[in-house]
Amino acid sequence: MVPKIETTRHAIAIAIEQLDKWFGTFHVLRGVDLTVKRGEKIVICGPSGSGKSTLIRCINRLEAFERGRIIVDGIELTDDVKRVDEIRREVGMVFQQFNLFPHLTVLENCTLAPIWVRQMPRREAEEVARHYLERVRIPEQAGKYPGQLSGGQQQRVAIARALCMNPRIMLFDEPTSALDPEMVKEVLDTMVQLALDGMTMVVVSHEMGFAREVADRVVFMDVGQIVEAAPPREFFDAPRHDRAKAFLAQVLR
Repeated sequence: MVPKIETTRHAIAIAIEQLDKWFGTFHVLRGVDLTVKRGEKIVICGPSGSGKSTLIRCINRLEAFERGRIIVDGIELTDDVKRVDEIRREVGMVFQQFNLFPHLTVLENCTLAPIWVRQMPRREAEEVARHYLERVRIPEQAGKYPGQLSGGQQQRVAIARALCMNPRIMLFDEPTSALDPEMVKEVLDTMVQLALDGMTMVVVSHEMGFAREVADRVVFMDVGQIVEAAPPREFFDAPRHDRAKAFLAQVLR
């Protein structure tokens, strides 16, 4: 077990300090500072190319970063593979695309990681998987293959699959952007319930209704920086930064 450092005493789930990230010569993240408390729900929004998805992918080392610090669940993220694995066991992630294995059933998709990563007995893993499929309201789909499901159902399977690892933190990278409009609500409803259950969540999304209802804070990014961060009512009713005002005028129009 990797030793945990001091942030756990202060109920901090994620601490990001002066984070810088480049893609070649493109400076995609510029001195980003962000702290997420345990149980807090953060929605990150902003224009395309502002660094939102890159930031969230850095949290579990899907993207490396050049400068700064990230501490997740009390563990500082470094190049040490053991630390990366330790963090990934505690952090679930749901992507824009569902990333389900097409040759495995829904149940098999959900049990794969618990069996191989947590060394969970198959019967126990299947019980856990069925519990979370029930929680996302698709228990009857357990024996089907991803190609037999709608997009909304596949994304709910992806959420159940992440929950099967019993994560302390959930990251969502624009989870509804690949869905048809009529399928968005069923995924957002699942996420709302997860938030009500007290899960620590960081969500990259343009779903402003979800942000109003669920977020403790809305974080607005532009050109690789956090320009504004505020509770939803303050952010939507009285944004301070001109760039945030222009963004809201577009997405709320």
